[in-house]
Amino acid sequence: MEKLSISDLNIVLVEPSDTQRKIIAGMLTQEHVKQIDAVSNISEAKNLVELHGADLIVSAMYFEDGTAIDLLKFTKESSTFKHIPFMLVSSESRTSKLEEFKQAGVAAILPKPFETIHLHRALKASVDSLNADELELDLFDVHEVRVLLVDDSKLARNHIRRVLEGMGLQKIKEAENGAMALTLIKDEPFDLVVTDYNMPEMDGRELSEFIRFNPETSHIPIIMVTSEAANSMHMANIQQTGVNALCDKPFEPAEVRAMLVALLSD
Repeated sequence: MEKLSISDLNIVLVEPSDTQRKIIAGMLTQEHVKQIDAVSNISEAKNLVELHGADLIVSAMYFEDGTAIDLLKFTKESSTFKHIPFMLVSSESRTSKLEEFKQAGVAAILPKPFETIHLHRALKASVDSLNADELELDLFDVHEVRVLLVDDSKLARNHIRRVLEGMGLQKIKEAENGAMALTLIKDEPFDLVVTDYNMPEMDGRELSEFIRFNPETSHIPIIMVTSEAANSMHMANIQQTGVNALCDKPFEPAEVRAMLVALLSD
């Protein structure tokens, strides 16, 4: 199947401000996007997606008839639209507000105002998530790599699974927290663990410590997916547990691809 490029994208732009809609649409046009359908509220966006679909949704956060999380969950909880990448554009900076989007599988979060370079990177990440491109590994058949995916958010697990499956990874088992993951690890072998940091029961740090310091599992590569700031105290603690790679939420395909090639080629 022919791969999409940025210029091929059919974008639904959701923005309540006429001025902001024109500015963002103009910047998308400068990135050679040809098809932009702009609406001003959540209801219009849902109707448009149901009628014509979309390759990407670019949305502000706050509207008179709801917030962008309503639209994001509408797509991610739908078997028809769950593949559509979602880009949030907002001046909201509160961690608690943005965390919900990260856990729900948003493809990118851009501030208002944003720079062209950030928009290009976000568009590239969205295109990468739509284009299936299998990994080529020297030591593994990518279809046979056994992955344990651990995250307490079902929406986040769905998003990460889609990215991994787009790279050819087929044998993926899921766990809702570290305790459930340990049960699976004790019963069967895995070649890779991809785990969230913040989880109930047992968090990603505790799970990683168990894997790394148990002789039977110490060889398994671990990718930690987190929305924590890189300079936070939590990150310093995580890096001491033997995690092989840290990956930010949103989960960007190009970054993950490079990590997987490095980890599974050793």
